[in-house]
Amino acid sequence: MDWAFVLAAALAAFLIVFVKTEFGLYLVIFSMLLSPQLGSGGGVAEGRRIVIRSEDILLLVVAFSWLAKTAVNKEMGLALKTPLNRPILAYVAVTAIATLVGYATGTVRGLGGMFYVLKYVEYFVVYYMVVNNINDRRQAWRFVIAAFVTAVIVSLIGLTQIPAGQRVSAPFEGKEGEPNTFGGYLLLMISVAAGVALETARLRTRAICVGLVGLMSIPFMFTLSRTSYVGAIPAILALTALTSRRRLMVGALLLALVTSPLLMVLFPDTVMKRVRYTFEPERGQPTVIVGKVGLDPSTSARLISVKQAFDGFMKRPILGYGVTGFAFMDQQFARTLVETGVVGLAAFLALVWALLKAGVGSFRALGDGEERGLALGFVAGTFGLLGHALGANTFIIVRIMEPFWFFAAIVVALPSLAAAEAPAPRTAPAHAFGRYA
Repeated sequence: MDWAFVLAAALAAFLIVFVKTEFGLYLVIFSMLLSPQLGSGGGVAEGRRIVIRSEDILLLVVAFSWLAKTAVNKEMGLALKTPLNRPILAYVAVTAIATLVGYATGTVRGLGGMFYVLKYVEYFVVYYMVVNNINDRRQAWRFVIAAFVTAVIVSLIGLTQIPAGQRVSAPFEGKEGEPNTFGGYLLLMISVAAGVALETARLRTRAICVGLVGLMSIPFMFTLSRTSYVGAIPAILALTALTSRRRLMVGALLLALVTSPLLMVLFPDTVMKRVRYTFEPERGQPTVIVGKVGLDPSTSARLISVKQAFDGFMKRPILGYGVTGFAFMDQQFARTLVETGVVGLAAFLALVWALLKAGVGSFRALGDGEERGLALGFVAGTFGLLGHALGANTFIIVRIMEPFWFFAAIVVALPSLAAAEAPAPRTAPAHAFGRYA
C-alpha cells in the first residue's frame, strides 16, 4: 500500500472539511459501508486482528478538522447539549474504567482492550459530528438521501452475490464476509424506510420508500442471518404499535398470519433451509436441548457462551473482566455483562433507554409526516437491533453502529430544527423524497 498517497489524500480531506464540514460528513456517510480495507495489524485479543479501513482514517481526519475549526471559531461550540450526552459519557467511562481495571488485574492483555474501546468511541464521534453540524431540515434530509443512496449501492452489490450461492455480505468485508453485520445494517435501513412510508402523506414518497424496502429485503433474506430474521420481529411490532396507520399494519399482520403457509412456500428454499437448520443438531458437536428439540452447533455455542458469561459474571460482578478480558462470544448482553459487570450493563441499558425515549419523543413532537416517519423508523430499527443483539455483538459492530448513530443524531436534532423554522411561512417544508428528489 502507498501510505504516501493515503497521507496526501488525508491532508486534502482535512483542508476541504476545514472549509466546509458538510462535505466531510457526506464522505463519512458513503464510507460507512463502502470503505475498503487498507490493512490489518497483528493479532489482538480473542484471536482477532486489527482491521484498518479507509473509513477509520477518514473519520479521524474529519473529526480533527472539525475540532480545529471549532478551536478557530469559538462560537461553533464543541458539543451541543442533547438528551444522550450523559448516557453516552457514562457508558464510555464505565467501559474504559472496566478495561483499565482488567489491565491492572491481568485479565486484559496487549493492545486489544483499548483498541476495542476506541472503536466503540468511533461511532459516538459520528453522532456528535452530525448533531453539531446540522443547520436546517433541508440539510438533514440531504444527509438522509446520502444514507439511502449508500444502502441502494450496497444492496445492488448484494444482489450480484446471490447467483453464486454464497451468503450475501457487504462489500469490502474480506474473504469470508460478515453476513450477520450486513443483515443488521439492512434491518436498520429497512425499518427507517418503512417508518417514512407509513407516516408520509405523499404518494411519491411512499412509493419510493416501499421500493427501497423491497430492494433491501432481497439481500436481507439472502444474508441467511437468522439473528437478523429474529430482529425483524420486534422491529415490525414497534412499527405496528407506534404508527398512526396502526389499523393498516394490524390488518397486514393478520393477513400474513392467515396466509403464512402460502408465504413460506414463496420464500427461497435456501432461506427456509437456513431457518430449519436451527433445529438440526450435529453428532460430535456441542448441542443444547430445549425441551425435546436439539439445536444446531452455532446456536448451541451461543447459548453455552451465555452460560459461561454468567458463571464468569458471578466471580466479578461489579466491573467484570474488562473489554476482551473474557472469552469471545456473539451475544451483546452477555458480553457486556461479563466484560463490564452489572455497572456496565446498567450503563448500556440506560443508553438504550435514552435512545428509545429520544426517538419516541421526536416522533410525538414532530408534525411533518416524513420527519415523524424517520423517528418512527429509528425507534423500530432500535428494537430490531436489540433482537439482533441476541445472537451478535450488534452494538459494538462499527458497520452497524455508525449508520445507527448517524440516524440517532438526525432524529434528536429534528425537533429543535423544526422549532427554529416555525416562524417561517406556513407552507409544507420540502423534503428529500418530495421536493428535493
